[in-house]
Amino acid sequence: MVGLPRGGIVVAAELASALRLPLVSWAVRKLTHPTAPELALGAIAPGGVLIWDEPYLHQWHLNPQLRRQLVLESDKELQRRQRLYGDPPLAALRGRPLLVVDDGVATGMTVMAALQSLRQAKPKRLVLAVPVIARSIAARLRAQVDQLVALEEADDLWAVGAWYEHFEPVEDGEVQALIACHSWDPASKQAAIPQRGTEDHA
Repeated sequence: MVGLPRGGIVVAAELASALRLPLVSWAVRKLTHPTAPELALGAIAPGGVLIWDEPYLHQWHLNPQLRRQLVLESDKELQRRQRLYGDPPLAALRGRPLLVVDDGVATGMTVMAALQSLRQAKPKRLVLAVPVIARSIAARLRAQVDQLVALEEADDLWAVGAWYEHFEPVEDGEVQALIACHSWDPASKQAAIPQRGTEDHA
């Protein structure tokens, strides 16, 4: 099971316990405008993946220099999280079935980047599981995965946190502790993923 930190690790840990699956982190970083940190303009992920939301870029008039600055700053944080959370190399995931978990999908930027990144490992099967996802984004993500599992597809999901009653920040220490509780052995057998039709709410 692959959790997207930080919030996705919390959800993934619950699933890992219920399904008795090992858990690893796969760090991705949202690219945001300096004056609007809540707005996702794009995202980066391991393997050189970089995506931009071009309509927003034109709306916010991001020049090439500012784009490069945002990517450089985000890449430093991405590498820090990879080291801190012990993210595996792509080669360690090659050919395995991957169940990717996040705490929700609003704009879809980070999840899209993560899926593009993990596709480089040529997984046996790639499944995305989330508690909630914006309906418009779900339609786009289905083309990138073998299966999409979502408890809720929302028409007006402007922010993931708005869907939760409690949405406290997740600290690095909590992420590390959850990963340690579900440690992963590269030599372990492949994890079983529920077959299509058994849990697909998409």
